[in-house]
Amino acid sequence: MAEYSNDPFFSSDQKDYKEQKEKLKFWFPLFLFILTFITTTLAGVEWQRGLTSPFDVRELLIGLPYSCSILFFLACHEFGHYFASRYHQVKTSLPYFIPFAALTGFLNFGTLGAVIKTKSQIPTKKALFDIGASGPIAGFFACILILVYGFTHLPGQEFLLHIHPDYGTVDYGKGGINLIFGDTLLFSFLRNVLTTSHDFVPPMSEIYHYPFLCVGWFGLFVTSMNLIPVGQLDGGHICYAAFGERKHHHIASISMIILIVLGFLGVLKTFAFSWIPIGWIGWLFWSIILYLVIKVNHPPIYDFEELDPKRKYLGYFSMIIFILCFSPSPFILQ
Repeated sequence: MAEYSNDPFFSSDQKDYKEQKEKLKFWFPLFLFILTFITTTLAGVEWQRGLTSPFDVRELLIGLPYSCSILFFLACHEFGHYFASRYHQVKTSLPYFIPFAALTGFLNFGTLGAVIKTKSQIPTKKALFDIGASGPIAGFFACILILVYGFTHLPGQEFLLHIHPDYGTVDYGKGGINLIFGDTLLFSFLRNVLTTSHDFVPPMSEIYHYPFLCVGWFGLFVTSMNLIPVGQLDGGHICYAAFGERKHHHIASISMIILIVLGFLGVLKTFAFSWIPIGWIGWLFWSIILYLVIKVNHPPIYDFEELDPKRKYLGYFSMIIFILCFSPSPFILQ
């Protein structure tokens, strides 16, 4: 039993040790979830009133719509992966939610997302496809639900005036940095369909004050990032399983080139030519991470069975979701 002597869960019985390890598999993800709930609630308060001055604990209630909706989206995405893994008997962890406290100079969504850890080999292309596609598809429909509720329950203009009393005046926004969230096809479509001329629809520079619109937009952004058909991203899994290694290589290479071009356009737009209509410097950093960490090509799965037509159609549907959610310029600073 000496091999366990330096382990914090050491006991005189190996069975007790394993039981403690099993408990940790549940309690550690739960601890991260609670911590993320706290940081996202604080972020929800910050988006609406700021945290530059002390606030009453009761004000935390205004952060709950944001925290609950963003955790709902992340849970749908990650448990989509989790249950698909369980269905194919692939061992995986519970979702690990990643808290992120407010830092000066950073966009504060209160979280860096969530991940699950696969603990056994994925045996077939069917399993790879189902696990890869289930998360973003589940998260996509969660985003639609959040955005439908947000656009059909818009508060009046007095809500924004309470936050920015000078909104609409000539001097509003002058002398500061204006953050604009980039529009997407789906966000724009839902806004046009679900709102009327009688509604006060906030501009893209103000939606971060509206928790359901903010989370819905953030969910679309995260979904599009995951569906980029590169390496071991969800989109890479889907593309590799549905279309094969050769086509995946071509699609992934083209996707990387597009990201790099958008990234360089973002650099030019930020530092020299503000008139450039598209581009975000973040895409350049993301492409570097993809190339160095996640890799461009998908590791081989030694299963040569073709996917059935239903899964291939779902693969095309996933690519449509990617197009609907993607923004060439997700964050614009003016």
